[in-house]
Amino acid sequence: MHAHNRSLPPRERLAFHGFDAPTESMSAPSPRPYLEHARAHLGLDLGVDLAELAGDDGRWSRPEAVLDAAASPGAEPAAAALLALADDLWGALHSRAPERIAATSREEWHRAGVHLAAGRGLLRYHRQAARPMDQPERVRGLLAVRDGLMAENLLAIRAAEAGRGPTLVFAHNLHLQRPPSSMRLGDADLTWSGAGAVVGALLGAEYAFVAGSLGRSAAIGLGEPEPDTYEGLLQRRAEGAGWGLTPAPGAGSARTRTDTVPQQGYFPLGAAALAGAAAVLHVPDGPRTTPGHPADEAPAAG
Repeated sequence: MHAHNRSLPPRERLAFHGFDAPTESMSAPSPRPYLEHARAHLGLDLGVDLAELAGDDGRWSRPEAVLDAAASPGAEPAAAALLALADDLWGALHSRAPERIAATSREEWHRAGVHLAAGRGLLRYHRQAARPMDQPERVRGLLAVRDGLMAENLLAIRAAEAGRGPTLVFAHNLHLQRPPSSMRLGDADLTWSGAGAVVGALLGAEYAFVAGSLGRSAAIGLGEPEPDTYEGLLQRRAEGAGWGLTPAPGAGSARTRTDTVPQQGYFPLGAAALAGAAAVLHVPDGPRTTPGHPADEAPAAG
């Protein structure tokens, strides 16, 4: 990116953004600090203490709040009240935009909006977690809500970057691929629309997906792929060239590798991830990174 942008004027440079929802796989934080940031920016007296209404932050972020509907605060009256207040704050943020931007800055107004969107999204995520249903269906629902939030973030980022150069984002293939995403949980197959499926449908050719691919990695115990797998095909293409962009293999040109385990954190390439991909970024060998390695060292902030 640095080399690409070096000779370009600012409005033509490639920008990089993170866009995930503020959640982890097994926990989602309290919406309180996000709502409080927006309230403070607006300087509003809501007539209620957000911290008192939300209660202890830990009760939101514990794994049980996501994995067990009965332990989730998402369906409590306090959560409904917080969501109503978040909607009021969202309306006030926009109706009072001229005065708040004049009093602070456009950047501070946008920052308050990002915090408020995160808080509202977390309340929607916790509400989904509180719905009683069997485990595969609740996980599918949470995945769908998270990707919906990611899609909203992508659209907001692109709106902020409108009139400037292209935007680069990074996430797992399941989040960014154009076809519906799927994964297996026990005996159940879960399918949902990922952020890429949503944004691809809305933006069409303006959205380009580059699939990520890994050949082998000693760091996660991933061996050399079989030659007839998608990664094996890409390994042969990469011989002598190292990592880089390459055209996506066609569906049926290879098979999905079967030598991975969930603990490695690597999802093998399949036909769905490659369908509609503009290219593949294939890394033939993922080296082990150790503390003190030159690649880990960064210059001190000035």
